Amino acid sequence: MQRAHGGHHHHHALPRRRRILPLAAAAAALLLLALLILLPATPPEGPASLLRAAVAAHPSPASYARPCTDHLDLSLRRLRAAASSLESGDVPAALHLASASLQCQYDCYHHLSLPAFRSHALTSRFLNSLASRTLTTTTEPSSSASKAAAAAAAFPARIRPDATVCKPSEAAKPCGYSTVQAAINAAPNYTAGHFIITVAAGIYRENVVIPYEKTNILLVGEGMGATVITASRRVGIDGLGTYDTATVAVTGDGFRARDITFENSAGAGAHQAVAFRSDSDRSVLENVEFRGHQDTLYARTMRQFYRRCHIFGTVDFVFGNAAAMFEECVIRTVPRAEGARKTARNVVAANGRIDPGQTTGFVFRNCTVDGNKEFVELFQTKPQSYKLYLGRPWKEYARTVYVSCYLGTVLRPEGWLPWKGDFALKTLYYGEFNSRGPGANHTARVEWSNQTPEEHVRLYSVENFLQGHKWIAC
Repeated sequence: MQRAHGGHHHHHALPRRRRILPLAAAAAALLLLALLILLPATPPEGPASLLRAAVAAHPSPASYARPCTDHLDLSLRRLRAAASSLESGDVPAALHLASASLQCQYDCYHHLSLPAFRSHALTSRFLNSLASRTLTTTTEPSSSASKAAAAAAAFPARIRPDATVCKPSEAAKPCGYSTVQAAINAAPNYTAGHFIITVAAGIYRENVVIPYEKTNILLVGEGMGATVITASRRVGIDGLGTYDTATVAVTGDGFRARDITFENSAGAGAHQAVAFRSDSDRSVLENVEFRGHQDTLYARTMRQFYRRCHIFGTVDFVFGNAAAMFEECVIRTVPRAEGARKTARNVVAANGRIDPGQTTGFVFRNCTVDGNKEFVELFQTKPQSYKLYLGRPWKEYARTVYVSCYLGTVLRPEGWLPWKGDFALKTLYYGEFNSRGPGANHTARVEWSNQTPEEHVRLYSVENFLQGHKWIAC
């Protein structure tokens, strides 16, 4: 209707438009400003921007009680370190650090049955934004360099201790401390060089905690079975969760241990009872014995290298979400508490990888996997009742690989065990290469496992998986 009279009133319309347009523009500007304030900002998709956004969105550790405050404090430290590593060009370190942060965030909100934190989604997006630069495509091809890294001396040729520990005795040589924890407490914070603690033969009944600020602790005993640190915390006693049951718990980076035993003596019927828990990046454990039953060794986060160690347990006795490599280790399952009338389904590895972008997983190279003497004897009496499996998927993206390992007679032909139903069977990666021994029956393996091609084995080398050629050598 207005258009029918438009020509008649044309000289009156222009002044009115000039009055309306500035008002409309001002209203639009106010609306845009309100939207910017009220709507959450969408971070740029660049990796560095995603990390900065994750740090900004990270919940305050002080807002939560233990163990969440511990998880979130470590998560925030790892996330900030990831941003620094990315800025300096160390992409593998940034990915490992962010992978650890993601796990710590998960452990908090999962423990409290909360929705995932916003920082968790941002950290995941960061990891997956660099998925093309993880071990799946980026490799260090030198096999000679990888062998050199795996064999590099991780301890000084001559040990000069900064602290000594021994059991009080008239016959013993004098030493500085009577407990391992006292020697740990005496170490300076954030030391760049190794702080060497020698522990004389004896049984030390204590729980040892090596916190974040105690870096580069080097713990040297007098042999597996000779120097023993033991305790008996277990799930359910005084409200303890699995995380808090560890006999030895390490968070400080650069931890190294040699010629010593870590034991949880809670017993076969105690359910979860951890002997050793580690969040230590660039850690090395050599000739260390881990004794326990369920959940013996908790390789929780970061890069960990185990060389010539002995590991004993029953159910999921190597578990966690670290990037952990086990080289020339002896892994033996032991009888459970149920007795001879019940079936025992023992499992070596329960990997907890929760995101496809995480640079985590378990790699066993040149290891021996079998039962101890008692388990083998029971197996020979009743083979269908005593079973050992290479692993089962604790979390959705579990990754476990066995390379050139000897598999004993107690290992089941199917090799791997489901967690529950078909959970994770389409998203896990379980692989074997060049398995040997009576348990190496690759034709009978479950269909959701893999015989890893030779050209892919190098992805799981010390160099590619841990960047160990840069830090293992002492």
